[in-house]
Amino acid sequence: MSKNINPLWWQNGIIYQIYPRSYQDSNNDGLGDLQGIISRLEYLHWLGINAIWLSPIYPSPMKDFGYDISNYTDIDPVFGTMADFDLLLSAVHRMGMKLILDFVPNHTSDQHPWFLASKSSKESPKREWYIWHDPAPEGGPPNNWLSVFGGSGWEWDEHTGQYYYHGFLKEQPDLNWRNPEVQENMFNILRFWLDKGVDGFRVDVMWHMIKDAQFRDNPINPGYRAEMPTYDRLLPVYSTDQPEVLDIVFKMRRVLDEYPERVMIGEIYLPIQRLMIYYGDKNNGAHLPFNFLLLSVPWEPIKIAAAIAEYEGALPPGGSPNWVMGNHDRPRISSRIGSGQTKVAAMLLLTLRGIPTLYYGDEIGMRDVPIPFDEVQDPQGLNMPDKNLSRDPCRTPMQWNAEMNAGFSESKPWLRIDKNYTLNNVDRQKADHYSLLNLYRKLIRLRTEEPALNIGRYIQVCADDQAISYIREIEGSSRFLVVLNLSHRPYYFKTTQKTLSGRIEISTLPEMEGMITQGTIELDGDQGVVMRLDQ
Repeated sequence: MSKNINPLWWQNGIIYQIYPRSYQDSNNDGLGDLQGIISRLEYLHWLGINAIWLSPIYPSPMKDFGYDISNYTDIDPVFGTMADFDLLLSAVHRMGMKLILDFVPNHTSDQHPWFLASKSSKESPKREWYIWHDPAPEGGPPNNWLSVFGGSGWEWDEHTGQYYYHGFLKEQPDLNWRNPEVQENMFNILRFWLDKGVDGFRVDVMWHMIKDAQFRDNPINPGYRAEMPTYDRLLPVYSTDQPEVLDIVFKMRRVLDEYPERVMIGEIYLPIQRLMIYYGDKNNGAHLPFNFLLLSVPWEPIKIAAAIAEYEGALPPGGSPNWVMGNHDRPRISSRIGSGQTKVAAMLLLTLRGIPTLYYGDEIGMRDVPIPFDEVQDPQGLNMPDKNLSRDPCRTPMQWNAEMNAGFSESKPWLRIDKNYTLNNVDRQKADHYSLLNLYRKLIRLRTEEPALNIGRYIQVCADDQAISYIREIEGSSRFLVVLNLSHRPYYFKTTQKTLSGRIEISTLPEMEGMITQGTIELDGDQGVVMRLDQ
């Protein structure tokens, strides 16, 4: 249990991820923008959000929709101007919320001035700012490293007679983080935004930043199957997660520590034991290495309980836990587990110990939208069209109301909107006492008001083939029992413990709220309850 009775905002807050292209269009060009986000801040404040995380808004050729940056210290005209950003930051702070930016340090756009200089000549002062290598002795790429987006990770440059490495698109050359000049320039970019007043960063693909100095071949993945992305043919043991990356993470953290109460969140898809290393041996690494267990664990109570226990047991002393159930790279929770379980999923996310991160639209149960192949825009989908890997379906515009284009734009949106938007939108759910949106709001409010639910300890009660139950408590405060039925069949939670009697505070079926229970709790399929236990 956390002993911090006065946690920092990022230790007990709720983070809400916005994909700016898809949130709100203010100038009717079919793309979301900063002014659009400003116009929706009242909604986020109403919902109870503490912090907003924006996917990249920097100038970019948009080969990977902003993750290919050509200027780290400006705003892409698609999203607005720096003046718009300043207005957004001021408005967010005025409402008592925080603003987190996406920081993409592993690679730049191939149109970034640094790379243009680097590829101009082998003698360029910026040549060693990127990863260049001679061909293999027999010709061809220097080694077998692959691109996440398909094909080789090496691109031949005829002009200088060498290959450059790109872990993603060829238009996204990887920076050479072993170069001190690269480090200092990137740290100064962090300071630029921190000086403006941003409250922290989500650091993209943090574990990719350093590569093996010997450029050894990655081993073959014995578990590869044909339906998997081609990147998974190899185990990236030499192209990612190198020991030296931790030194870079520690240096980044020291930059943030120059400013009070700022947060560094690391995007790291690694097994739990490896993930924990990124906290640092003295909690001097990432404040929150993102925990993606709920994105991948099967939606089965025993497996979820085991994943929670594994994560809780692995956390270093003082390490702040966190949970993620959706983001811009993975199928939406509603599409993964079915709409019937979305309320149970909300209750799980918002009652576990640790910072929850919500993905825009999940609070109304938005689902993946089928995008015709001739309309696919995501490079991952375009480069591997036979594997159905496009991330477009989870990035469609926010569904605000039943008006044209769901209230997102008066022009044709950049991606299709779900055909059900007239039935499923914010306005409709706001007016419905039984809606998923109002459940999210109630859970957020209770979590915010009750220390037991945001920093209290987690105690598993039981898990079987239908349900999971656990207690959240903190000394001198309220205690809560959470029972979640992950099946579609009725479930009977039975206990002889008198200490597990109390009043149902929140239920996915509001009719049960206020009910006094003792001994047995009878749950419908797809139902969950949060019960305030008697003292």
